[in-house]
Amino acid sequence: FDLARGPVVRTSLLRLDETQHQLLVTVHHIASDGWSIAVMVRELAALYRQFSGGEAAQLAPLPIQYADFSVWQRQWLQGDVLAEELAWWRQQLSGASTSLDLPTDRPRPAAQTYRGAVLPIDLTRELSQAVKALAQREGATPFMVLLASFQLLLSRYSGQDDISVGSPVANRNRAETEGLIGFFVNTLVLRARINGSQSFRELLSQVRLSTLAAYEHQDVPFEKLVEELQPQRDLSRSPLFQVSLTLQNAPEEALALAGLELTALPADINTSKFDFSLLFTEAEQFSGIINYNTDLFDAESMQGLLRHFSVLLEAAVSQPEQSLSALSLLSAPEKQQVLTGWTGTTSAYPRDASIHSLFAQQAARSPDAVAVVSGEESLSYAQLDSRSNQLAHYLRSLGVLPGSRVAVRLDRSADLIVSLLAILKAGAAYVPLDK
Repeated sequence: FDLARGPVVRTSLLRLDETQHQLLVTVHHIASDGWSIAVMVRELAALYRQFSGGEAAQLAPLPIQYADFSVWQRQWLQGDVLAEELAWWRQQLSGASTSLDLPTDRPRPAAQTYRGAVLPIDLTRELSQAVKALAQREGATPFMVLLASFQLLLSRYSGQDDISVGSPVANRNRAETEGLIGFFVNTLVLRARINGSQSFRELLSQVRLSTLAAYEHQDVPFEKLVEELQPQRDLSRSPLFQVSLTLQNAPEEALALAGLELTALPADINTSKFDFSLLFTEAEQFSGIINYNTDLFDAESMQGLLRHFSVLLEAAVSQPEQSLSALSLLSAPEKQQVLTGWTGTTSAYPRDASIHSLFAQQAARSPDAVAVVSGEESLSYAQLDSRSNQLAHYLRSLGVLPGSRVAVRLDRSADLIVSLLAILKAGAAYVPLDK
C-alpha cells in the first residue's frame, strides 16, 4: 500500500469455473479494524440484494463520518481531560516490568522481527461452559477469566510476578460509531501482580477490577501512552508488553444471499506483531489461534504452551479457591513422565571425555539453540562457545596453565557460565568464592 497516494482497499474477483468464484478483499489497517470488517460484509450483502433484485443500490445515510469521530476525539482528549487520563495510566503502570522474559527456542534478534505462523486452539465445550459459569458467579466476564489464567501461565513460564498483557478494545463507545468503517480499535495494557499464596478467585477479582478501570480510561491511544511514559526502548521487543490476548466479540454477520452458497476462506498468516498473541472467538465453546513469532519459537513449544494453558485453565475454574502455587499446568501424561519417565535416566559418555569437549560437541550439533538465559540476556551455543574461547585464550595469556586454580567471584549470570567454561577450556580448575 502507498498510504500517501492510496487506495487503501484492494479487491479482486476470481472466476474459478462456471459456478465458483472467489472474492478477495485486502484492506490496510489504517482504514479498518475487526469490527469494520463485519460492517463491510453487512453493507456488501445489502448492496448485492438490492442489485440482484433490480433495485437502486444505496445504503442508509450515516449519522457521522470517521472524520467527525477524529475531530471529536482530538477536541475532547486534550487539556485537563488528557492530563487526568495520562495520570491514571502513569500510576497504573508505575514500576511495571516492560519486558517479559519468556524462554525462547532461539536467541532474540537484536531488532524485532515480524515473521510468524499460527496454530489452532479449541477449548472443550465443558471447559468453555465452566469458564462462563465461573465468570457469572464472580461478577466477571469470560474474558477476565481467560486473562487471569493467561497471566498466571505467563508468570509460570517467565518466573516473574508482574505481568502486563496487551488487549485490543473496539473503542466504539458512542452509538453513532457502530456502523462506521475505520480504525477505531485501541490497545490497552492490562497488568496483574501474581502472588502464589493468593487463590485464583482473588486473582480473578484483581484482574476484574483492573480491567474495568482500564476500560474507563481506554480513550488514550496506545501510541500516545508510549510517547508519554517513555519506557526504556528495546529494538528487540514491542514497548510495554510483548504478548496479547483477544476475545473476539465483534458482530459477525453470516452471509445469506439468494442463489449463492458462501464459504469464508481462512487467511494465510505469516506475520506476528508480538512475541505471540492468543486470539479467541466466543461462541458455544471458545476456539481460536495462537499467532507466534517464528524467529523466537518453534511450533512444538507453542503447542506445549497451549496445552499448559488448557490444563491450568481447567484447574483454575474447577478449584478457584485453590492457591495459585497449587494449580498444576502439567497434563496427566506429563506428570507421569516427570515422576517415572525421567527417574533414573542415565546417559553414557566416554570416560575420558571432558566437560568442555562434550559442550563443544553439543555446540556443533545445535549452534543456534539457546544455551543460557539470564534475565533479558540469552546466548546460543555458538555464542557461548565463542565467548568462552576468547576468555580462555586471555587467561592463558595471563599465565593460567593446566592444573592452575582460578578464583571466581560472580553473581549468577551469563558471564558466570562463560567464565566457568573458559577456565575449563584453559585446562584449569575454578574455585567459587562467596561474596
